[in-house]
Amino acid sequence: MNPRPYVAFSPYAVYLREEWARLLADTPMPLTEAELDNLASLTERVSSTEVVDIYLPLSRLLNLYVEATQGLHERTTQFLRKSDGKMPFIVGLAGSVAVGKSTTARVLQALLARWPSHPRVELLPTDGFLFPNDVLEARGLMNRKGFPESYDLPRLLNFLGEVKSGKDRVEAPVYSHLIYDVLPDQPLSIERPDIVIVEGLNVLQTGGRRGGRLSPMFVSDFFDFSIYVDAD
Repeated sequence: MNPRPYVAFSPYAVYLREEWARLLADTPMPLTEAELDNLASLTERVSSTEVVDIYLPLSRLLNLYVEATQGLHERTTQFLRKSDGKMPFIVGLAGSVAVGKSTTARVLQALLARWPSHPRVELLPTDGFLFPNDVLEARGLMNRKGFPESYDLPRLLNFLGEVKSGKDRVEAPVYSHLIYDVLPDQPLSIERPDIVIVEGLNVLQTGGRRGGRLSPMFVSDFFDFSIYVDAD
């Protein structure tokens, strides 16, 4: 057999930290020094310098995407002569365990909410869509907690479908890292957001087989922008 031919192209653009930080040169700072210090103090791993060098350029890039998507949606509804609800921009954020997903999500949430075109930014950890512990125990999945089969995928897909359709108010379950279980009757309410950051281990997976059947849809199908947090 002939060896597979080598393709020199890559879908990725690579930046050194200094190059990435310089992208912000012509962008106004949306945070005051006090707000910047307060944001850094909310997390143990992020310094003010890192917020400026890494997260601000990323928030500006996302701001450009969100504004372009908002404009396209508005013009499309005008052309179709159809009054439509606000369609939130959904960001998917994934990475392995303890890589810093939650920290990244919180910092981005705070920064994105400062841009005037999208002040309502919600954060959705997908831990809440884990099956409760009693269900996992009954199904013999307790040792697989965190793997794709331990999530209530239809419920998560329905939630994202309602958010994407512009429903006024949507509720999501909440997971407690104190009791390591889903909290009953304590949902997270999301009301007409501009942006929703969906954070979790498996959210960037594409559709595949589930229960022996081919799944026609997965969480990543709803995302307008995807972020993967990597670390050694």
